[in-house]
Amino acid sequence: MGPPERVREVMESSSARRISRVLANVRERQRTKSLNQAFSSLRETIPTMASDKLSKIQTLKLAARYIQFLHQALEDESCVQKYFLNDPDLGRSFAIWRMEIEKHIKSEN
Repeated sequence: MGPPERVREVMESSSARRISRVLANVRERQRTKSLNQAFSSLRETIPTMASDKLSKIQTLKLAARYIQFLHQALEDESCVQKYFLNDPDLGRSFAIWRMEIEKHIKSEN
């Protein structure tokens, strides 16, 4: 293998790495876009307060609390009476429940 062949191999190898890197970057941008769309959809689904500007971790934590609230509402008749009989709006009921939980957590600390 003479010098011209080695130069061609190096150039092809370098070009292949560059193309591979570009493709990996494209895949990562697509993954990030998909993840951001999923978080956007989740933020639209979870009832929030006007003051909420949620990061991704805050969105996940709030979603977990919302699931906990819905579970409690299905399992506990007193929860239904306390939160839903006076106001059947699920978003407002969750906001009230959420404020009570946050107040309780703060009083424990």
